[in-house]
Amino acid sequence: MIELVGPFQKSSYTTQLGECVEVAETADQGRAIRDSKQADGPLFVVSRSTWQDFIQHF
Repeated sequence: MIELVGPFQKSSYTTQLGECVEVAETADQGRAIRDSKQADGPLFVVSRSTWQDFIQHF
C-alpha cells in the first residue's frame, strides 16, 4: 500500500474544464499521480529520482 504524506494538489496545467492530474508526495519522497476526475481510481506512483528527472523537462 502507498503511504501518502500530503494532500493531492492539482497541476498548474489544469484546463478551464478542470481536466488535470493531481500529485501527492509519498512517504519515500516519491510521487503518486491520479486523474482528478477519478479520485478513487488507480494511482501512478514514481520514485523520487524518477519524479525529479521528469520535472527537469519543464
